Amino acid sequence: MAPRLSLVVPVYNVERYLGECLDSIAAQTFEDFECVMVDDGSTDDGPVIAKAYAARDRRFRLVQQENKGLGAARNTGWRHLTPGTEYLAFVDSDDTLPPHAYELMIGTLDETGSDFAAGNAMRLRTTGLTPSHAHRRPFRETRLRTHIRELPALVTDRTAWNKVYRRSFFDAAGILYPEGILYEDAPVSVPHHFLAERVDVLADPIYHWRVREGGDLSITQKKTDPRGLIDRVRSMELVREWLLARPEPEFAEHLRAYDHNCLVEEIPMFFWSIPDGDRAYWEVYQRHVSRLLRAIGPARLAALNPQLRLKYRLTLGDHLNRFVAVQRLHRLVRRTRQAATRR
Repeated sequence: MAPRLSLVVPVYNVERYLGECLDSIAAQTFEDFECVMVDDGSTDDGPVIAKAYAARDRRFRLVQQENKGLGAARNTGWRHLTPGTEYLAFVDSDDTLPPHAYELMIGTLDETGSDFAAGNAMRLRTTGLTPSHAHRRPFRETRLRTHIRELPALVTDRTAWNKVYRRSFFDAAGILYPEGILYEDAPVSVPHHFLAERVDVLADPIYHWRVREGGDLSITQKKTDPRGLIDRVRSMELVREWLLARPEPEFAEHLRAYDHNCLVEEIPMFFWSIPDGDRAYWEVYQRHVSRLLRAIGPARLAALNPQLRLKYRLTLGDHLNRFVAVQRLHRLVRRTRQAATRR
């Protein structure tokens, strides 16, 4: 008989963290699961750790492939699931879960019949756990059988690993992770929110998202890496392309909502790193962000507040020296206000 829950854990050069991750999975109070670990061409001893788990716990098994990236590894794991499992979840191999995570989410889904459950997250540091700022708004309170129409903040729920999907929903949606880019979560997570009939949103923290320290930075921590900027813009474009391709009339409104979020929240994430980047990084920002802004269109830009309109006008006009000067001033003002608040 197939287990009720399938877990996919991509593994790539994470020997420092993998044991802790797998321990947290093995310790789940919901025990009826399989864990498909995908060695994505690791060059460290991570596969040795994974093989040891597979040898001592029949719920764990290892699939190996040449290095293809995180999106490809998740897709490989999905292709190797046992037929007939009811639920599906993804775990990044440097993170951990509280023991009750899957019992809570599957118990909720059993009760509500929703297409998937998404839960809150904590940031995991050597000093302990702190709330995840990225998950604060959509997971402020528990809301069962809701939808992104009713809770627009769910457009910011982009991560792959804080969810349990009803597998029939995930498989029928036919949306796999893009391969060959970073920031591959949003082109799957955001469309799923629009496709779902109902979603369970849990305020309880069900995931511990690691902040790597001591120079061992994760992808999301490398703020002035040009590839990270390029791929994050591409991730937004992939979501837009999916929305544009939907024939249903309501998806035009979904596109407007998504574009607004890109303009007021996601693209501005780049602003704070621009003064710290070199000119090559500035040029990458100007070229790729301008392409996205032109696709979104001037009507959306005209509706923004004056500060955002100024920054986007400078971006589109290739006035990066002025943009950086404005951003440094805004950053100074923000830090001054924060310091005053702490007094």
